[in-house]
Order: sequence, then structure tokens, then C-alpha cells
Amino acid sequence: MDFAFATCDEILPELGARLRAQRLVQSLTQQQLADMANVSLGTVKTLERSGSSSLETLVRVVQALGLADDLAPLFELKLHSIAQMQTLSQAKRQRASRPKNPWQAKS
Repeated sequence: MDFAFATCDEILPELGARLRAQRLVQSLTQQQLADMANVSLGTVKTLERSGSSSLETLVRVVQALGLADDLAPLFELKLHSIAQMQTLSQAKRQRASRPKNPWQAKS
């Protein structure tokens, strides 16, 4: 599946199916995985069937399956041009200015 052209409704069940395949390769039951991840059996079933879960649940299941290293490249900053690199190197983190209190009297 090409995730770049897939919808969310297509990606979620695909990820669930991939997690199911990983579980089966490791000869784990859904209950065993649920116990290892400290989530309910129903949560594992829903995750495998529809891909629906909280981010925390996904991370727990991935860790229980020993796949935490596969999370490392997710959302890494990928620079595609010299201009992006320059912008990043010049960017300084600044605090947002505090909004003025509209109730405070002007002097």
C-alpha cells in the first residue's frame, strides 16, 4: 500500500493487519499480547481489526511486540532543500508575546 495516496480509512486497517501479522509470527494470542501491553483484550481486537486506538495503546502494543525501534524514523525532520536547511539553522525559538490585558487602563 502506498500510504502517500491512501486515506486514513485505508491506512488504519492496514496498520492493524500488520500488527496482527507480527503477533502471529511471534506465536502470541491476542490475550497474551494484551497482557504484555497492559491493555484489554478488546483493545487488541479493535486495533487489529480496524486500526483504531489511542497513540498510547499503539505504542504499548508496538513495544510489547519488540518493534519499538521501528517507531524511531517516524516523523523525523526530513529536509528536502538547501533553503529548508538554512531556514532551520536560522530559526530561533522565541516565546510568544503575552497578549495585552484589555481591562488594563491605558496611560
